[in-house]
Amino acid sequence: MSNYNLANLIRARFPIIYITSFEEDRATKYIKSIVTSEKLVKYPREVFTWTQTAGLVNETTQKAVSDTTCPCKMLEYIRKHDKDSVFILYDFHVNFGVKNRTPDYNVIRKIRDIIPDLKLGAVRKTIFFVSPELIIPESLQKEITIFDFPLPTLKEIRAKFDSMLKQNVNVKAELSEDEKDKLCKAALGLTLQEAESAFALAMVNDGSIDMKDLPIILEEKVQVIKKTGILEFIKSEYTIKDIGGLDNLKKWLLKRNNSWSEQAKKYCIPAPKGVLVTGVPGCGKSLTAKAMSTIWQLPLLKLDFGKVFSGLVGSSEENMRRALATAEAVAPSILWIDEIEKGLSGLGSNGDSGVSSRIFGQFLTWMQEKEAPVFVIATANNISNLPPELLRKGRFDEIFFVDLPTVSERKEIFKLHLEKRLKDKEVASEVAEIKDLCANLAQMTEGFIGSEIEQVVVSALCDAFFESRPLKFEDLVKNIQTTVPLSMTQREQILALRAWANVRAVSAAKTSNLKAYSKEVDEENVSSSRGGRTLDF
Repeated sequence: MSNYNLANLIRARFPIIYITSFEEDRATKYIKSIVTSEKLVKYPREVFTWTQTAGLVNETTQKAVSDTTCPCKMLEYIRKHDKDSVFILYDFHVNFGVKNRTPDYNVIRKIRDIIPDLKLGAVRKTIFFVSPELIIPESLQKEITIFDFPLPTLKEIRAKFDSMLKQNVNVKAELSEDEKDKLCKAALGLTLQEAESAFALAMVNDGSIDMKDLPIILEEKVQVIKKTGILEFIKSEYTIKDIGGLDNLKKWLLKRNNSWSEQAKKYCIPAPKGVLVTGVPGCGKSLTAKAMSTIWQLPLLKLDFGKVFSGLVGSSEENMRRALATAEAVAPSILWIDEIEKGLSGLGSNGDSGVSSRIFGQFLTWMQEKEAPVFVIATANNISNLPPELLRKGRFDEIFFVDLPTVSERKEIFKLHLEKRLKDKEVASEVAEIKDLCANLAQMTEGFIGSEIEQVVVSALCDAFFESRPLKFEDLVKNIQTTVPLSMTQREQILALRAWANVRAVSAAKTSNLKAYSKEVDEENVSSSRGGRTLDF
């Protein structure tokens, strides 16, 4: 944040500047530091603050201006005031209409009446709106300038941390300077008040603060995410070992781990933007997103497009803006959008007055221009429903196609699920060596997807449990024989997916020797290779 950006707006006589922030005190101190500096604004200004409960208060003399609690009377005082000043109005957005409250058109008209005086009057005056919500009436959109007030920097958080240690001399803090910086970096994305609360909680926990208190600070970030009501924080215990196959995708992710670190900057490596993972349902797309959080040791945030859309005009756009700002605030982070095609299903329809198109445009712009290290992983089953703007180069680093598992992948998936569940020796007593068993099962499940293989294992164990006996090979075979795989019920859709992916996507699996699951599929597929071009990472 450059001081000169705001100073230039003030010197250029911009009449109204809107700051969206929960941090009233910090925003006020920042404004004061600029408007009282002759170097920055040339002509220093008086500073007034206003609330509907206290009215206008002169911040220098701490004296209240009588009879200014009414918004219209306060605005009239601003119009008549004859000294260079700035007026910081808190929560003024309520006059513009929130929830069930209608806009106060008298207040809006009064603002429009005084704007010429703010722009052209002999006295230099600027109005600031400082509010946690961004609400601007359409009739004032051309007169109000939005100023992005970022969250505290590492320097500000470190200063707060050091002052807390100075004030609480009884708190043990056996930390090196690097460790102090690590704790403060963990608090990046929090407001100064939230960071202070996290540090205070860590201190009172055991009368000391050290690196063991890092989870307490990270938990405060989880609270920030929960408060949005749009993003969901996903706690994942899955690891890369839980993903059967998909070697290309796994290698790609592993190679880009820590791309946002200081070490990566030496190689001039840009932080990866994201990937789109599409393909056959039930083949590990969502599992990969969950495992990424563990692989990269980053918070995983799930964006639900359904929660973005709201009944209030303009609030859907604000919901999206707030969700993306939160993802950036806790960066580096992973933003997961599951089945993205369903969230964008309203595009092109006339039923929502263009809200879906505006939300989509807002999301595309953010993906293209974001500077914060937020990695986007989007999954999709029906690629035909996705707009071409989302698929063009530059939106995602790569598009991966997840096809039906190969024989070797099915063997690996069976091994994962059997080893995960056959922990009791008595239950596993009649099952042969798992490695040989999995090889046989893999040959019998041509065309099965990963979730179907998992269900075969679960159903077989249910049969054994019902009869109070060990699991038998015959249980698994019986459940394979009674399963109609998705590759048969949705054969046409899978063929269409493969045809699309052959020239537009990279295969998520390293091998390309999938046998056609029927003669018809093999003929229609033209080539015997898997959908998606295969790259050797």
